[in-house]
Amino acid sequence: MGDFTNRLIGETSPYLLQHAKNPVDWYPWGEEALQKALTEDKPILVSIGYAACHWCHVMERESFEDEAIAQYMNEHFVNIKIDREERPDLDHIYMDALQAMNGQGGWPLNVFLTPQKQPFYGGTYFPPKSIYNRPSWTQVLEGVYRTYQEKKEDVLHQAAQLTQHLQQANSFGLMQRSNLPAADAIFSKEKIDLMANNILAQADDEEGGFGQAPKFPQTFSIQYLLHYHHFTKDETALKQACLSLDKMMKGGIYDQVGGGFARYSTDKEWLVPHFEKMLYDNALLINAYSTAYQLTKNIAYKRIIEETIAFVEKEMKAPEGGYYAAIDADSEGVEGKFYVWDANEIFEVLGAEAGMWMEYFSVTERGNWEEKNILTIKEDDADFAALYEMEPDEFYRQLDIAKAKLYAYRSHRIKPAIDDKLLMGWNALMNTALSNAAAALNRKDYIELAEKHADWMLKTFFYQGQWWHTYKDGSRKFTAFLDDYAYLTKAFIKLQEVSGNLKYLETASLIVEKLQADFVEPETGFFFFTAKDQNDVIVRKKEIYDGATPSGNAVISECLYALGILFDHSAWREQAYVNAMLMHQMANRYPTSFGVWADLIQSLYFGVAEIAVVGEDFAVVRASVLEHCIPYRVMQSASGAVEAYPLLAGKPGGEKSNIYLCKDYSCQKPVNQVDSFIQTLESAKIF
Repeated sequence: MGDFTNRLIGETSPYLLQHAKNPVDWYPWGEEALQKALTEDKPILVSIGYAACHWCHVMERESFEDEAIAQYMNEHFVNIKIDREERPDLDHIYMDALQAMNGQGGWPLNVFLTPQKQPFYGGTYFPPKSIYNRPSWTQVLEGVYRTYQEKKEDVLHQAAQLTQHLQQANSFGLMQRSNLPAADAIFSKEKIDLMANNILAQADDEEGGFGQAPKFPQTFSIQYLLHYHHFTKDETALKQACLSLDKMMKGGIYDQVGGGFARYSTDKEWLVPHFEKMLYDNALLINAYSTAYQLTKNIAYKRIIEETIAFVEKEMKAPEGGYYAAIDADSEGVEGKFYVWDANEIFEVLGAEAGMWMEYFSVTERGNWEEKNILTIKEDDADFAALYEMEPDEFYRQLDIAKAKLYAYRSHRIKPAIDDKLLMGWNALMNTALSNAAAALNRKDYIELAEKHADWMLKTFFYQGQWWHTYKDGSRKFTAFLDDYAYLTKAFIKLQEVSGNLKYLETASLIVEKLQADFVEPETGFFFFTAKDQNDVIVRKKEIYDGATPSGNAVISECLYALGILFDHSAWREQAYVNAMLMHQMANRYPTSFGVWADLIQSLYFGVAEIAVVGEDFAVVRASVLEHCIPYRVMQSASGAVEAYPLLAGKPGGEKSNIYLCKDYSCQKPVNQVDSFIQTLESAKIF
């Protein structure tokens, strides 16, 4: 292959830089490429992927590094490469277009646009030669270009219609407000039960999770079931949630040696993961295991939380203080090579103890995947320890020694690449996870980690009066999107709860004011994904469903309700309340796709506890309160009254802290024992 360099060479995205030496004349999305398409009247090929995407690598090797294919692309198209994690707005638009065209989606996403940026044809991975009724990439290119030249008017008409469809699909919320049923019909026990039952109807009650392969963690559904159990004591909900968590933490989707979760399992048993590790998955799973630990006090959940945080700190932490986006699935061009084991390697590393740990990790001479072993656990830890006549503490001590030896051996292998850009939204999700883990495990060091990280985010992503979406090597790119703001707002609300530092609430309030000014659709109360001054997209989308990450609209609605209480801002509470009402039908019918909305609706039915801890030992008392599962709460703590905040106003401090339980700022008689407070909370009729 010749020596090539294209226009991506000046980018910071690892994904774009992976393509910077392709013979394809790739452009980044921007005015230069878009103007070229208009001037030369050429169709645009937009190819979207991300650095940890296995099939993106495959298509690059097969097609984008092929000089003959590249020459055809360069002559007939304006070729644009996009990192979906840098530009989620463009990815959402063109993925919606692809699904509208042919019902499929995924990455790499290859979509063809008119010079006016309107989509008219697309697909995902295309092979270099036609196979399994799938056309080759060359056939696709030739067919698209010929159609554009010979039937241009038809193409332009089809593209305009598809764009109009995207606009219409985005118009929800405009007409429904006048047709809403009474609040009692929406926030009812019947609807709460319905959402739980609809989640359980999709549950795999043998292997955990929801639906068939491929299986994703679906933490929002798990959280709903855990919260539902907390209030209703429904054992089926708890059993299914814990089954899912148990199967994942014992399966191949969890890195049994190094910690951390892969993105999804390719099979229903959680054995073979898609080996890439994403920051957001690990953050969201820490949240779910934290709630489960609060409910069950299962020591295995505590270990998973600690191991996953240790993995993120060791493998995904940037020297300057933030967390990287992802770790690749591939090393040496082979998916999963870094993570799998030969039986003889286990013998070599563990010596006399190898037999016991091979049994524990289900290692065989034949292997369980492509003649290699993905480490998985079949037995319960307590049962396995008893089999070898070990007390639990001794078993876990020995297990940690074995894992450390395997980790040290594995570290000499060629490691997968790291997508080392730093995303505001995903970092905020990880910050929330640290706060939730700190609460569940009463870990002061996690609070310190979260505060240090939050201060890094403030310094890094807020720059020259703007919030930024991505940062790398001193360069900030793309102003923040809704999800960035929503996740950061939630992170600061949670961090204020565990730290007592009110500056995070003040920042959260400023972010919401920014969103109300630049992102809200006043007619509906929902928020657009992009700011009003961004003009390089054909549709300003309003995202309402959960994907791999939670719906920004759902998360910011949760935050609006909490901040509405904390600042006595009734308009924000009302906005969240109405948004939840507008989403009730979708959440009722499809709670696995609208899990955060479902949880918000559940919180508004059961009620949000207002908790204040005031007194000299408030930090110790606060930590003790937060060890308990209190799913729906706002909480503040201080050494004495803080008149600027309704929950803290008029509550003087003392040597022993008082714990107040309030509703609409009307408080029950305070107690100064945590056990008494929890009893008060459980017996209160107002929640």
